[in-house]
Amino acid sequence: MTEVLRPRDEADLRAAIGDALAGGTPVEVAGAGSRRALGGSVQAARRVSVAALAGITLYEPPELVLQARAGTPLAEIEAALGAEHQMLAFEPADFGLLLGHATDAATLGGTVAVDLAGPRRIKAGAARDHVLGARAVSGRAEVFKTGGRVVKNVTGYDLCKLLAGSWGTLAVMSEITVKVLPAPEMVRTVLAYGLADKAACALLRAALASPHEPSAAAHLPDAIAAASAVARVSGAGRSVTAVRIEGFAASVAARTTTLRDLFAAHAAIEELHGHNSAAFWREVRDAAYFAAATARGGRAVWRLSVPPAAGPDLVAAIAAETSAEAYYDWGGGLIWLAVDTAADARAATIRPAVRAAGGHAMLVRAPAPLRAAIEVFEPEVPELAALSMRIKDAFDPMRILNPGRQRRER
Repeated sequence: MTEVLRPRDEADLRAAIGDALAGGTPVEVAGAGSRRALGGSVQAARRVSVAALAGITLYEPPELVLQARAGTPLAEIEAALGAEHQMLAFEPADFGLLLGHATDAATLGGTVAVDLAGPRRIKAGAARDHVLGARAVSGRAEVFKTGGRVVKNVTGYDLCKLLAGSWGTLAVMSEITVKVLPAPEMVRTVLAYGLADKAACALLRAALASPHEPSAAAHLPDAIAAASAVARVSGAGRSVTAVRIEGFAASVAARTTTLRDLFAAHAAIEELHGHNSAAFWREVRDAAYFAAATARGGRAVWRLSVPPAAGPDLVAAIAAETSAEAYYDWGGGLIWLAVDTAADARAATIRPAVRAAGGHAMLVRAPAPLRAAIEVFEPEVPELAALSMRIKDAFDPMRILNPGRQRRER
């Protein structure tokens, strides 16, 4: 049985890591546990949960800065921001449905640790681009602080960037300071119906290269679009290509009109407002289209990052050898792909094809035995792997934090 430790404050957290270090005991680091099924299977009999390290400790809306303990639920943070008409601009995903557990369970620490951002990343960047500072306990059981409360205080080694995306393998964050932004006054989503993948991604690239400043761009082939809960998407009976425009009302109205003209030259068009627009982009963000299929058929889900122009040909090549379904985010640069869980979740087909396209692949959803048997993340080239090991040596020389989360232990 896994022993679970629940430190109440940073001193408790340091003591828990110190005890594990003294005994050479590997530990799994978790918050609410909403992302435990992401990444590789952790090989540890002890778990340290920071869920009790919760609460917003500072929020200054005029300064666009919020500080909270690592176990603070994102839902609590987003409610506080919403009351001030502000937001986390990197649009953090909620994989509750995809991974088969409750939604709205993610914490700030887990969100920053995995550094996965939603559709707005093409405009606003990832979580790491919005972290101003953090407090953490390293695998040496040492408390350290990095960054500050404003951008100008982030000098020297920007360890925030290192902690974001480290998957809890370098240190356990206890408190995080993030930059927040005003929520848009108006949001509109322009839809184009019936385009083939290659034509749709070309149109999305044109929209992204235009002066209209889209904040999201996605394409859903007809079978994926049919799974949407938004009637104007699922009811179309064909593929749906979407671009989101947001900002001040007058600007959004003008840019949307021009974008509609661009789309209308290629396909029948429609427009989503308010609730429907928000619901659609949540589906895209959370890979919700694969949630039911994953639960029903045990399909594995991959997240592929490639040059946008390469996306359609890559999907076609993979689909020719597997029963793959896919849709495109970030103008085609991010592909969500569902395949069967045969032997290696089709890694032998997917990884070489993605590598040849100049991209990388991450296995997001698969049974635990499969995640333990294959590399979940794109294998690093030797030079990068050596650098990663030197960084790991500096933070966690005994390898006690989340062993197996980012790479299989050998």
